[in-house]
Amino acid sequence: MIETEGLAAWLRLTLIPGIGGETQRKLLAAFGLPESIFAASRLELKALIGKKADLLLDVDVSAEIEAALNWAGNPGHSILTLADADYPASLLEIPDPPALLYVRGNSDLLRSPSLAMVGSRNATPQGMQTAENFAKALASRGLSIVSGLALGIDAAAHRGALAAGGKTVAVIGTGADRLYPARNRELALAIAEHGAIVSEFPLGTPAIAANFPRRNRIISGLSRGVLVVEAAPESGSLITARLAGEQGREVFAIPGSIHSPVARGCHKLIKQGAKLVETAQDVLDEFAQFVDDPANEVDGQSETDHDQHPVLAVLGHDPCGLDDLVERTGWPADRLLPELLGLEFAGRISTLPGSRYQRLD
Repeated sequence: MIETEGLAAWLRLTLIPGIGGETQRKLLAAFGLPESIFAASRLELKALIGKKADLLLDVDVSAEIEAALNWAGNPGHSILTLADADYPASLLEIPDPPALLYVRGNSDLLRSPSLAMVGSRNATPQGMQTAENFAKALASRGLSIVSGLALGIDAAAHRGALAAGGKTVAVIGTGADRLYPARNRELALAIAEHGAIVSEFPLGTPAIAANFPRRNRIISGLSRGVLVVEAAPESGSLITARLAGEQGREVFAIPGSIHSPVARGCHKLIKQGAKLVETAQDVLDEFAQFVDDPANEVDGQSETDHDQHPVLAVLGHDPCGLDDLVERTGWPADRLLPELLGLEFAGRISTLPGSRYQRLD
């Protein structure tokens, strides 16, 4: 973090309502550092940004600046600006880097080799398990896992990285002092302690729908590639993948069942040229120069008992109803149901609505 006086000028530039990122970049390109912007005359500023010059010079945000400086003074908090040597170089490669970043946790992680993992908020149990397993495998090889702290695939990716003792970065769409969604509060606190939470939005910014697509460019911009685990055809995850392609990043997608709505977005990406991924090694092959040597073979799958239960052998990898399982096994329902219950307790399958079952391993 740069000295307080210089940081205060950056905060003033970014905290004035109506002075958005495009205007900020125009002013910085013309005048240099924020101190020079505010030293310019009203006439000079109006020649560049019109009536917004009045906002820039007349709106008082001193209370907000003081609050942000106080926040940044707390242990584990920092604010990085475009002029800061610690600002992540990967974000300087994108066309619209944020002027500053509020960081909770280890800001050094923003400059480490990273892979973004994104996907559906309404993920299937198998999709969440897949995301967690891939994140474990990739984080154990030294990649930081970047995601958006949303429910579903994002949360599973963060959990997997933490479970492996690896690094993870959450890019959020609220102020860095807000933990959203509430269901991920404990996960967010763990990320702040062992990884990093990042936001470009001012402190106190609530959850506003329009802010979440905006943060996607930072998720992809921090990363060398984006892996989409599950996604509907029009999901925000595909926005992140599109931005990654525009930013020159690799795009990966995990295929799924042709019957699953949350697999169609991944299939769409694969048709458009994304790399089809079946194991974590498929990703690692693209990042060989950035990852640690393997202690053992990585396949992106959890360690499981290879002795196949007869029900698992016929269940396959798509959701299956009880009647179909009765037909496939030849067992009556009163024999099959206790076996299914035992497999669920063992974490091998999940029960879905409508008396359907799906493998998790």
